[in-house]
Amino acid sequence: MNFVQNNLANVLTLGNLFLGCVGSIQLILGDYRTTALCLIGSLVLDFLDGFVARALKANSNLGVQLDSLADMVSFGFLPGLTLYKALEDSGNIQLPLALTFDLKYIGLLVCLFSGIRLAIFNLDEEQKYYFKGLNTPSTTLFIFGLYYAFKEENAFAYIFENKVWLTVLSLICSWLLVSPIKMIAFKFKSRKLQDNYPKIVLLLGCALLLFSLGITGIPLCILYYVLISLLFQKSLT
Repeated sequence: MNFVQNNLANVLTLGNLFLGCVGSIQLILGDYRTTALCLIGSLVLDFLDGFVARALKANSNLGVQLDSLADMVSFGFLPGLTLYKALEDSGNIQLPLALTFDLKYIGLLVCLFSGIRLAIFNLDEEQKYYFKGLNTPSTTLFIFGLYYAFKEENAFAYIFENKVWLTVLSLICSWLLVSPIKMIAFKFKSRKLQDNYPKIVLLLGCALLLFSLGITGIPLCILYYVLISLLFQKSLT
């Protein structure tokens, strides 16, 4: 029984890793709906593994490292691969001969900066009640959410039909991952309304966006998340 209790969280983490691998494969094959389902599953398991570890008091150094490795695939490699595919499929751009190179590999910068962010998070003891920089799951929801809305509803076509916009998107997302901007985290210091006001504003706004826009609202929720975090910088400690 102790073995199960001590390793249940790790099993959930491995499930996250497995779904990240399957989602990446399906993305390469062009099955975006299956990738979306895998991503949702990874998000759920990423939440549950930490919750279960705390509830069972089964936190371990192995679990911490395994969680980061799983997140690197589900929320690091997958969004980078998404941008790679988007850049590969987008229109051509004329560059000076000296700058001629395959722009699709710029999308993989998100993979590199996701790895840096996850390593920093493991070492940074300040990020208990807020995140420093955009966390990897939110970055993934933003990038894949944009791509999925484009594929399913032809939304954001101006981004995905232009290599310049996609390159800018790759660079901005990479910077946000390691930026010094404090981001709202759903960890509660107290039950006082004033202490949780930013979280309430965030949840209400996201609910409104999702209710009114559906799939298209998913990446917009992440933009709203960044905006609200910027507005409440001083209160995030």
